[in-house]
Amino acid sequence: MKEIGIQTEYIALGQFLKLADCIATGGHAKFFLQETEVLINGEPDNRRGRKLYAGDQVEVDGCGSFTVVRK
Repeated sequence: MKEIGIQTEYIALGQFLKLADCIATGGHAKFFLQETEVLINGEPDNRRGRKLYAGDQVEVDGCGSFTVVRK
C-alpha cells in the first residue's frame, strides 16, 4: 500500500487521484470516476469533491491501494 502525503487537513478525491498518478490532470477526475471503481475505507464513492483525511484507505481499480498520511 502506497502512502500519499498531504500538508493540509484534507484533500479532495479529484486532487488525490492526480497526486496518486491515477489521472494526468484534475479535469479527468469526473470521467475517471464514472468509469472506474474507487473504494474509500471499503465503501464505493465516485464524488470528486469527497474529502479525504489522514488515515483514509483508498483503493482505485487498476491503479492500486493507497493510504492518506499527513506530513
